[in-house]
Amino acid sequence: RAMAAGGRGWFRALALGVSFLKCLLIPAYYSTDFEVHRNWLAITHNLPLSQWYFEATSEWTLDYPPFFAWFEYVLSHIAKYFDPQMLVVENLNYTSRATVYFQRLSVIFTDTLFIYAVRECCRCINEKRAAKDILEKPAFILAVLLLWNFGLLIVDHIHFQYNGFLFGLMLLSVARLCQKRYLEGALLFAVLLHFKHIYVYVAPAYGIYLLRSYCFTANNADGSLKWRSFSFLRVTLLGLIVCLVSALSLGPFLVLGQLPQVISRLFPFKRGLCHAYWAPNFWALYNAMDKALTILGLKCNFLDGTKIPKASMTGGLVQEFQHTVLPSVTPLATLICTFIAILPSVFCLWFKPQGPRGFLQCLVLCALSSFMFGWHVHEKAILLAILPLSLLSIQRAKDAGIYLILATTGHFSLFPLLFTAPELPIKILLMLLFTVYSFSSLKSLFRREKLLLNWLETIYLIQLVPLEIFCEIIFPLTSWKQQFPFVPLLLTSVYCALGITYAWLKLYISILTERVPVRQKAE
Repeated sequence: RAMAAGGRGWFRALALGVSFLKCLLIPAYYSTDFEVHRNWLAITHNLPLSQWYFEATSEWTLDYPPFFAWFEYVLSHIAKYFDPQMLVVENLNYTSRATVYFQRLSVIFTDTLFIYAVRECCRCINEKRAAKDILEKPAFILAVLLLWNFGLLIVDHIHFQYNGFLFGLMLLSVARLCQKRYLEGALLFAVLLHFKHIYVYVAPAYGIYLLRSYCFTANNADGSLKWRSFSFLRVTLLGLIVCLVSALSLGPFLVLGQLPQVISRLFPFKRGLCHAYWAPNFWALYNAMDKALTILGLKCNFLDGTKIPKASMTGGLVQEFQHTVLPSVTPLATLICTFIAILPSVFCLWFKPQGPRGFLQCLVLCALSSFMFGWHVHEKAILLAILPLSLLSIQRAKDAGIYLILATTGHFSLFPLLFTAPELPIKILLMLLFTVYSFSSLKSLFRREKLLLNWLETIYLIQLVPLEIFCEIIFPLTSWKQQFPFVPLLLTSVYCALGITYAWLKLYISILTERVPVRQKAE
């Protein structure tokens, strides 16, 4: 076992070390998400359940599923001992020192679940490579890649959110499925969906895997499905889990007749195609192409400048982006694109079963495809693909190379979240440390195999350095800053979108062209 009794010491050291680092980041900058969660504490603490999803004193209304609202409710009863004023709904943007410490410490404390989930994932690893040095063990490398993940650190412990324990639920459900504890895995994922609905992105991977591996109990000798092995009892058990969890979460609002209101808060399609800062996905490239064609059209007198919305050319990365040349995109169009993008990975999971490995591949592709084509995607959603890909990166050199491209590009795309001067050296240092470790550890793990990256991929990643220098140092000194303030965000988003798109395509090609031995299919 990778996590045998003799190896528990290093895991504790890693967990304590990263927890200490999180404590050091308590005084750092925090975003408007800090006020979002303070407001949710106040709403759930003071108002009856019937008003939770109607309260609109603040612009940051409650828009997470009910389990997260109850989580805030529990936290609020601890928060009152720190500073009762933070629980007053009308105290908008309230940030006393006690409030800051409470909210920061609550994130650190709830990360305990994430630490436990990482430990369980490490225990699932089959150590095929005998490494004398603990630093070269796959379990150790995986623990560092997850516990010390750069993106999760800055999003939760500087920018401020509660992603840690949510990813803990997801990784724990993955670990339970790897351990063939299917009902536990299904229960954990069902609960997770009612904490944060963004995880519905990866629901197809869970649904197909549980149906293929749990509800059907046997395969034929050639690896094809033995239809007679279908278990109605097992399907019923899975259905009961989903129904009971959903009833517990949504039942009270159904009784109150407020389910449509809850749904409207969870899925606010009026927010527009892109977030205020374009997530580095297909739509960022699409928007950039529209801007380029608009500029070209104006220069060639194909377009009338008086009819072009000013925000689309000078205002920057606004939520309601108006396309000028290319067709505007509707929520239905993004849903169709996402469905088509996910479909091949689901087919592979069904027709080319590879056990937990195949499930992880499908999960990552579902997350990435949804990130690429989803409606109003946040840049932070890239972590939904990076973290589970960490589990694949220590198994094969090809996956390790894809991980390095996706993690480096995806993490760099999060830089604009921290735009204050004091955080500049922090984010650069943490990014460098994590990236250097990722490259060196995975290169050492696969030293007997070919290079993890080719020369073109290496050049692409190196170009992130001059891009950061231009965005952070050169551009602010130019006269363009006043006229075109959106340029650094635009360049970062578009350049990172190229790398993420490449990683998505490379992973897809790898999975679609991979040959699965008949014996492995049958197993």
